Amino acid sequence: MPPVFAAAGADACPVHVIASDTFDSWLSSQPQRVQAWAKAQGFTGACGQALAVPGDDGAVDMALAGYGSAAQRARRRFVLAEAAQKLPAGTYRIASGLPAEAAATESLGWLLTGYRFGRYKEGKDESAALAAPDGVDAAAIESLAAAECLTRDLINTPASDMGPAELQAAAESLAEDFGADISTILGEDLLAQNLPLIHTVGRASDRAPRLIDLRWGGSGPKLTLVGKGVCFDTGGLNLKPGSSMALMKKDMGGAANVLGLARMIMAAGLDLQLRVLIPAVENSVSGPAFRPGDVLTSRKGLTVEVNNTDAEGRLVLADALALAAEETPDLLISMATLTGAARVAVGPDLSPFYTDHDADAAALSATASRTADPVWRMPFHDPYETMIEPGIADLDNAPSGGFAGSITAALFLRRFAGDARYMHFDIYGWTPSAAPARPKGGALQGARALFAALPDMLEL
Repeated sequence: MPPVFAAAGADACPVHVIASDTFDSWLSSQPQRVQAWAKAQGFTGACGQALAVPGDDGAVDMALAGYGSAAQRARRRFVLAEAAQKLPAGTYRIASGLPAEAAATESLGWLLTGYRFGRYKEGKDESAALAAPDGVDAAAIESLAAAECLTRDLINTPASDMGPAELQAAAESLAEDFGADISTILGEDLLAQNLPLIHTVGRASDRAPRLIDLRWGGSGPKLTLVGKGVCFDTGGLNLKPGSSMALMKKDMGGAANVLGLARMIMAAGLDLQLRVLIPAVENSVSGPAFRPGDVLTSRKGLTVEVNNTDAEGRLVLADALALAAEETPDLLISMATLTGAARVAVGPDLSPFYTDHDADAAALSATASRTADPVWRMPFHDPYETMIEPGIADLDNAPSGGFAGSITAALFLRRFAGDARYMHFDIYGWTPSAAPARPKGGALQGARALFAALPDMLEL
């Protein structure tokens, strides 16, 4: 179950959030026993410090959470979560010190410290529960936490239990929860429905490829989300080395992220027409596998020379984007764990995104900072278009040379977005080292920032 706020009660332990520059003045106003205890334990208000203060009976009377300095907070996300995960199990309430403008994000971080992926291993929940701080929209924050946990669970589940059929089942469960319509084009029907690239990438697996199509909402602007659903990527015939294959259960992270974003949108009841398209495949090796040197014809009619079967994500997204563009949505967004080049450029924490629309980029950058969901704009650099144009086909799925790998992939995808207003995210979908509120494993990236920016981007 996703984490939720605890019921507020008189027995909830008060938490005082204390910045390092206000600690001395706060401490001077406390009883002598509190002053002596804090000094003896070395509490200074530094970021991430936590201190349970006993009362006269030895039970926890209050808790202190260090909030550091502005400079320290700028280097962290979810500062309060860092302290929360050090507190003993129990129920807590914010008593003082948490800035009103940070309350929603910091309380979300606290909730997310309670996330556990427990499908295969039971564990005892010893997390500190939080009552919703005054002035926050508790239901909205719980909805964000639920979306994050959905995305993490999908990515963390290994491919043995998260193939195309299981990804479809997850989308169907989400659709049922919110009254959305959902349909699937499966296997050979992909060819009949002119989705040849999705079929080609997935045809070597005994787990049939498919296109999942979810629709929700009957009015308002049209928003279409496309998520890469490669449930496992061997690299195809250009087989990945073992070290690169180890995390390929996360290659459906784009699909997991758009489902998380879709959950936020539907739970909030935004006045828009939502469509979610997920090409779900497994890139395997067998007799029918597509080959380096093959020339494929896409739904849009553009031909693609395959120079590397490990650049399969852009192929399945191409057909899905072409289908989406036929309805000319007001905003078309793709999310994918697409290139290692993006990780080299910005590392695992930032979500690089591409758009030709400055207003959309500005709206997204503004919401990213306040939602603790960092993004970074990358360029659709038109002069690089020649790099994706080979000699014998319209497009090349894997240009040689190694330069600008994320940019050329984004340019490739833009060719299929038609006249739609288009934005692309090249995310990692994974937290490589545990951090406060972000355990090692699957990650939602860019979706909270997008959710917060949608009212401005679509004038809702």
